[in-house]
Amino acid sequence: MAHSLEVIDGGFFTTVQDIGRYGYQGYGVPVSGALDQFALRAGNILVGNPEGSAGLEITLIGPTIKFSFDTVVCVTGGNLGQLLNGEMFPLWEPVHVGKGSVISFSGQVEGVRAYLSVWPGINVPLVLGSRSTYVGAGIGGLDGRAIVEGDSIPVSENISFPPSIGRRLSPNDLPSYRNQAKLRAIIGPQSDSFTEHGVSTFFSSSYEVTPYCNRMGYRLNGPIIQHKNGPDIISDGNPSGAIQVSGEGLPIILLADRGTTGGYTKIATVISVDLSLIAQAQAGDTLSFSSITVPEAHRILTDQEDFLMALQRS
Repeated sequence: MAHSLEVIDGGFFTTVQDIGRYGYQGYGVPVSGALDQFALRAGNILVGNPEGSAGLEITLIGPTIKFSFDTVVCVTGGNLGQLLNGEMFPLWEPVHVGKGSVISFSGQVEGVRAYLSVWPGINVPLVLGSRSTYVGAGIGGLDGRAIVEGDSIPVSENISFPPSIGRRLSPNDLPSYRNQAKLRAIIGPQSDSFTEHGVSTFFSSSYEVTPYCNRMGYRLNGPIIQHKNGPDIISDGNPSGAIQVSGEGLPIILLADRGTTGGYTKIATVISVDLSLIAQAQAGDTLSFSSITVPEAHRILTDQEDFLMALQRS
């Protein structure tokens, strides 16, 4: 019998995600993938999967899932009250799950998105090289949509036994998700489209996350950022973390399911390491920005990659 996860309740918005669908932005296909890449990659490493394996991205209200086989799982990212057969189990730590067991979630404690990694990986079909769900086009994941009651999510079969558990993140290495986050950003590419006062306003102010926040992007509210001659440019590429400023003078942070091109000025781009902090923010939280250089961003990214490589070797 094929291994599967049986969905008793799909939760608020739970999708299959891996590290993304690369190479197709020129055709208008977003990268998609986990919003909190660090959480998904770390969870896969902890259960013994390749770090880019597909898992479940769980938003705010978690699903209820029954396991048809013995395995090892890990929940990382936000604390949504993860339960195994009704008992709390730790985040960022692999645990054995027996055949017939049920994982559920009691409610949000900290953060917005949790990631469920399952050994040896969720095995929905590849679409353009990725298992990630892009709901906007109805591709990837499970029929291109969020999971719902009655779904059966296929899991790769492995003739070996589940890996031994024991690897975990130390308390000092655990991310902290607060309702106020400071994001590091590289100025540009259209920072010269803003007045000096506008740039200063952006980097010295706090902005509130509005209810218009999802996998495409986060709209923020706060002090107005002044343009020199309006917000419009000839459309160009939208990198992940790009901060557009529309005619309203308010920032929009573009994320995994963003449009691949856009015609609004971009004042700065959030560094990739800090995108996880945005993924764990919700409406009402506040975000502020500090300017760093490209070499500094590279150093921060290298430190994170070194950490994940060391976790694989542990």
